[in-house]
Amino acid sequence: MASRKEGAGSTATSSSSTTGAAGKGKGKGGSGDSAVKQVQIDGLVVLKIIKHYQEEGQGTEVVQGVLLGLVVEDRLEITNCFPFPQHTEDDADFDEVQYQMEMMRSLRHVNIDHLHVGWYQSTYYGSFVTRALLDSQFSYQHAIEESVVLIYDPIKTAQGSLSLKAYRLTPKLMEVCKEKDFSPEALKKANITFEHMFEEVPIVIKNSHLINVLMWELEKKSAVADKHELLSLASSNHLGKNLQLLMDRVDDMSQDIVKYNTYMRNTSKQQQQKHQYQQRRQQENMQRQSRGEPPLPEEDLSKLFKPLQPPARMDSLLIAGQINTYCQNIKEFTAQNLGKLFMAQALQEYNN
Repeated sequence: MASRKEGAGSTATSSSSTTGAAGKGKGKGGSGDSAVKQVQIDGLVVLKIIKHYQEEGQGTEVVQGVLLGLVVEDRLEITNCFPFPQHTEDDADFDEVQYQMEMMRSLRHVNIDHLHVGWYQSTYYGSFVTRALLDSQFSYQHAIEESVVLIYDPIKTAQGSLSLKAYRLTPKLMEVCKEKDFSPEALKKANITFEHMFEEVPIVIKNSHLINVLMWELEKKSAVADKHELLSLASSNHLGKNLQLLMDRVDDMSQDIVKYNTYMRNTSKQQQQKHQYQQRRQQENMQRQSRGEPPLPEEDLSKLFKPLQPPARMDSLLIAGQINTYCQNIKEFTAQNLGKLFMAQALQEYNN
């Protein structure tokens, strides 16, 4: 990866917390600790992501794009991005890989950072912990170790708080994905839980001094009445929607638990049948031996009792991770609303 000297400008830290291992990378594809400790994003990139969703995002439909930049020591600097175009089933001839190569080639001709450092995706009420995101991030991170995925939540952002977070797959999960073994035994051996799947990397948004001056000028000209919406006591449908999505994921988890319990019962039943068959076989051989007859030939029990296929546990881990995300969203939202209610109660008592 290329590197450059750090330019002048001021930074603004986005709300992020790091979970999982963090440190210097030791090898390709996530072996060792994380190779990225901080993600620095230019303000122009943030505006491009927001603009992309406003133009093409509709309801639950997500928008995606490519992140470009470079690596400076343990800091990933994202300096540019471009969106994936929306295409339908009629666009069967569209080649995303060729499109990315042409875009990066064009950016290189105009002397703009063109190195691939990850991708971004919008989310609908925090619903981003999916198998598709896991597979895509594994492909990116396996090819480019420092790759990250930026998750942009337009609903939270519309409420006055920019929601932009950077995630990477943990080294443990990278190893499991390389082996492509998601059985309960493999995940237990690797000590993988939903808390050890993704690691969140702190984000710093950086602007030049000229952009900061422009933002100060715009803030002075902004209407004061718009800021009063932050004190609104109405919870709209944000809390109800999060609770509904949470209940749906809990139902999915219950179905997975039923499948796993059924597998365990069938496995136990098969073990009992195998044990009974061996006992009958042993008694029959003892009777044949008492009559002076040769014992029956040994049979391959694995052919008579085919081992049952265990259910894949990766989907259950993803559901658990998504449930945790919904719970965190509900916790943040209710904490803000409770603070507003207590403030309103104190003001009412003071006025009375």
